Amino acid sequence: MTADTPSSKPALEPRALLQKLQTASPTFRDCKPLAIRIDTAIMERFPEFEKKTLRSALRMHTASTRYLKAMERASERFDLDGNVAGEVTEEQRAHASTTLKERFAAVAKQQRAKREEEEAARKKEEAERRKHEKLQQLVSKFGK
Repeated sequence: MTADTPSSKPALEPRALLQKLQTASPTFRDCKPLAIRIDTAIMERFPEFEKKTLRSALRMHTASTRYLKAMERASERFDLDGNVAGEVTEEQRAHASTTLKERFAAVAKQQRAKREEEEAARKKEEAERRKHEKLQQLVSKFGK
């Protein structure tokens, strides 16, 4: 393997690949809904990207809350240059909305569980403190 073969190039991590796409594309930078099969256009423009890494990067991007919120409100999809390249269907908007609701509900549930756990720990500490105070009172009263 020589130094100039494609496989000897260090592969970009998905986040670094996304940053490069955000720099190069207004669609990624502004987090607009992506055109269907945009991965093909990306591979044509950036042949140095690895398909597996690109898939991971696109999954990260399209699963982000910011992207899902954009999909929820959008009616059009965009290519790499920011040109209209299709439409967002009602079903796709509904999917984005459902995903966001589920995500927010899961976060709220985690926060509620954490608050309840902290409250239970606080109550346990308070009970231990009261128990210790009572023991101290008994020791001081009867310990002489």
